[in-house]
Amino acid sequence: MIEMPEAITIAQQLNEIVKGKVIARVEADDRSHGCGFFEGKASDYHGYLAGRVWGEATATGRLVEIAVDDYRVVFGDGVNVRYVEPGGAIPKTCLMQVEFEDGSSIVCTVQMYGEMLVFKEGTNDNFYYLVNFEKPSPLSDEFSREYFQSIVDEAEPSLSAKGLIATGQRIPGLGNGSAQDILFRSGIHPKKKVGSLAVEEVDALYASIKETLAEMVAAGGRDTEKDLFGEPGKYQTILSSKTWKAPCFQCGGPIERKAFLGGNVYYCSKCQSM
Repeated sequence: MIEMPEAITIAQQLNEIVKGKVIARVEADDRSHGCGFFEGKASDYHGYLAGRVWGEATATGRLVEIAVDDYRVVFGDGVNVRYVEPGGAIPKTCLMQVEFEDGSSIVCTVQMYGEMLVFKEGTNDNFYYLVNFEKPSPLSDEFSREYFQSIVDEAEPSLSAKGLIATGQRIPGLGNGSAQDILFRSGIHPKKKVGSLAVEEVDALYASIKETLAEMVAAGGRDTEKDLFGEPGKYQTILSSKTWKAPCFQCGGPIERKAFLGGNVYYCSKCQSM
């Protein structure tokens, strides 16, 4: 799933290889996949974009947004965005293809669910879209220790640490995948209640959010996700589906995997305090 590190990586890659190209054709299929989400009718996308220039791509939260004149193209978490060279094979499961005049394409596939949106600038009033722009990025100076404390203070004391940082759009772009290493590196159990966090633990969690996400971005995303060219990120996850069967590298104890809050959590019960 696209989270902040992957969104930033893909936006950078789009600007390096696609920005400035003229769109020749757009095909979008809103019928063959029940969890591929579009804005309005996918069949209208060609009329919106054909003949226009693919502009600047930006990453905000979990979204990659591209300016195409006065239209916006948005790819959300769950979408696999790939670049296909001229003459390259288009995936059979492709739900959206943007072909350029040079014959290259951007193609989108979906595994579970995903958003592929095209709309006039300023017309999207969906909460899950707007919230990405209304709150500061955890990599920005605005995401200060004081700001993070306000998130903690506003949360229900019974909320879990995972719920605090990865649900409710409190920190757009930080999802279940990134949360695993953030919590591990802060020494906090994912099920620990917000109301029981000591000041030192909030300090550690804040620092881990900043440092872990910065490392993920610098490495081009996590090794559990792929970039615009189908290559995995270079950030080696500590806790993920790739690593959980190995012993904890800090203490040698077992890594636990449990279903929790709509996804799996991975943790070391010795290294992460309840």
